[in-house]
Amino acid sequence: MTLDRSKAPEFKIPQNITLTHPNKLTLKNGINLYFIHTPHIDAVKLEVITEANKHLLPAGKALVPFFTLHMLLEGTKTMGSAEIDSFFDHYASEVNVISGFEQSGMSLLTTKKHFMEVLPVFRSLFTEAIFPEKELAKRKSQKELTISIQREETGARANQLYRKALFGKEHPYGFVGEEVDVQNVFRQDLVDFYQTSLMVNPEIYITGNLSDAQVEAIAKNFEDLTVLDMEGTLPDYDIYPERRIAENRDKAVQSSLRLGQHLISKTHPDYHALTVFNTILGGYFGSRLIKNIREDKGHTYGIYSSIGSLRLSDYWIVMADVQKGNADLVIDEVYTEIDKLQQHHVGTDELETVRNYMIGHFLSSFSSAFDLISRFKNVNQAGLSFDFYDEQLAFIRQFTADDVQKVAQRYFNKNGILEVVVG
Repeated sequence: MTLDRSKAPEFKIPQNITLTHPNKLTLKNGINLYFIHTPHIDAVKLEVITEANKHLLPAGKALVPFFTLHMLLEGTKTMGSAEIDSFFDHYASEVNVISGFEQSGMSLLTTKKHFMEVLPVFRSLFTEAIFPEKELAKRKSQKELTISIQREETGARANQLYRKALFGKEHPYGFVGEEVDVQNVFRQDLVDFYQTSLMVNPEIYITGNLSDAQVEAIAKNFEDLTVLDMEGTLPDYDIYPERRIAENRDKAVQSSLRLGQHLISKTHPDYHALTVFNTILGGYFGSRLIKNIREDKGHTYGIYSSIGSLRLSDYWIVMADVQKGNADLVIDEVYTEIDKLQQHHVGTDELETVRNYMIGHFLSSFSSAFDLISRFKNVNQAGLSFDFYDEQLAFIRQFTADDVQKVAQRYFNKNGILEVVVG
């Protein structure tokens, strides 16, 4: 049969997806280990993730976890920092810090061939780090410089102020580090945190072509770690009392905008419809915000909206850098586009374009085994299962204009949207 290259392949929307569920192993010390076997991929990724619990830190010590994690590679009882770097380079391995609002930890990316040589050294980072004073002083100096630079960059500063507005400056999610916070970190703080507070409710996520014996070796390497089983309750957030935070920068040539609000969680029945609304409004390059504010009016090179997910609260945000003096014009246009989605049904052609985009984007997010374990981690830490993705795909396949209009009307009110303008 001759292939007719003048015709595009038929586009088929999948009815469902089949996801490989990780194998679960609970170690003797209570750590849950999740493993996805990849028989055709010899790369191995191992993540040790713990809960941050930054709200339990003493006053003035909010940056202690950051420095503790970033100092783990600066020397152990048996290897100096240069020796550690050389060791991982020799075995074509990469170690990275995981440092977020809710999770902390370390990740290892290596090969099946070298995995057993690399594993014990990676494991030693969690028990034998020594936190040299000289290296700590360098790290503190670098952090102070970063803080200073971020304060001057309009985009970075807008992100900081948005978090403050959304959660409150006293909340761990709203905390913005200053130079004084860096100066208040000492070596003994790191040692104390490392010994007593680092391994809070840890979990291990593994992807790779590993044998049962190699997985068992991982279990043996981590089952003797002292872990803390802690149910820390995060404090309530305190939303900024005013709708707008503005910082004027006389020398700035652009203004950075952040608009947003708290949203419902992934467990809510309306969550999937909200992701569709967000995509139509500003979630892809063909969105309404792009067409209006970038293409039609030329106020910005890019404007996007997205939904962020935290255990305490999911949230929605619009982000843009615009020419100075056009901030209010752009904000008004954002509200105009939201109002249109509230007042009018989305047309059939636009619905199908968005549907096809979302299905393609959805499927691409499972394109590798590393993606798969990452997607599992996201729902597992939210108390959900892979059923979440089956439900998401089913919704994308059949959502209607009425679904979009209902969530637009139900969850978005101009008077409840926070505005941040820096520039």
